[in-house]
Amino acid sequence: MAFFSLGEDDLEVEPGPLSHWLEDFGYEDNTMDIGSGKSYPSNSLSNFAPHPFEIDGIKCNSMEGFLQSLKFESKEMQEHVCTLVGYAAKKKGSNKNWKQSQTLYWRGVPMKRSSQEYQDLLDRAYTELYKNEKFRAALDASGKASLTHSIGKSKEGDTVLTTREFCSRLTKLRDYGTLKQVTLNPNNKNLF
Repeated sequence: MAFFSLGEDDLEVEPGPLSHWLEDFGYEDNTMDIGSGKSYPSNSLSNFAPHPFEIDGIKCNSMEGFLQSLKFESKEMQEHVCTLVGYAAKKKGSNKNWKQSQTLYWRGVPMKRSSQEYQDLLDRAYTELYKNEKFRAALDASGKASLTHSIGKSKEGDTVLTTREFCSRLTKLRDYGTLKQVTLNPNNKNLF
């Protein structure tokens, strides 16, 4: 019996006398750049990955489909875009001119990109995505890596999901299993 394996089919460390090796030598304490063209688990954490989830009764086949759907005012078009995966989803929303008004939509209801309402919607979407077993397995397989997204954008006005919004949500879900505010004891300070 092996105590650990670095193969693609066995990404979990089994408990045993050598299981501390990966942590002691910093293997899991690295940086993981998330991207669809990268290896597992990075590619499976990409918004392009086909991880179905449902939010507000709308079936989404990928997070990218959901995110791109927010650029469309029509409920029917949003539902269609939510069914798309990867580049097809990205391409569908790429020509939408939402940046000037900074207005996005969910189920026909407009919201400002900078609003708390929008952040709450993102939290709900990622919470629903977290229920997908394959997504959760990939997130667990990322270990203690610091998550990054080098091709992402940092300005809210330029993208529907900044690198910070993306990576912080994944990190919170991985480390705490929730996007709700985490409180540390004994000082009772908020972690996020």
